[in-house]
Amino acid sequence: MLAKKTSKNQLTLPKQIVQEFPDIEYFDVSLEKRRIVLRPVQISPAETGIEDTRKKLEKLGVTENDVANAIRWARKRNR
Repeated sequence: MLAKKTSKNQLTLPKQIVQEFPDIEYFDVSLEKRRIVLRPVQISPAETGIEDTRKKLEKLGVTENDVANAIRWARKRNR
């Protein structure tokens, strides 16, 4: 299947592909070995509580130390 990039750098996904993800509105886009990879993403409502966020971080294996390191890294980049 082909997808053409428009002058505004947009791609239209083929109907056959989109039909496989009927409830998905957003995709995470990444580049792996010179290939564009789309992964379906479910957006959580904004009213998701802090406990839900903590559970998700725990499930992903993210530690307090990981968060602290990420903050330090982000602050260095903004200088």
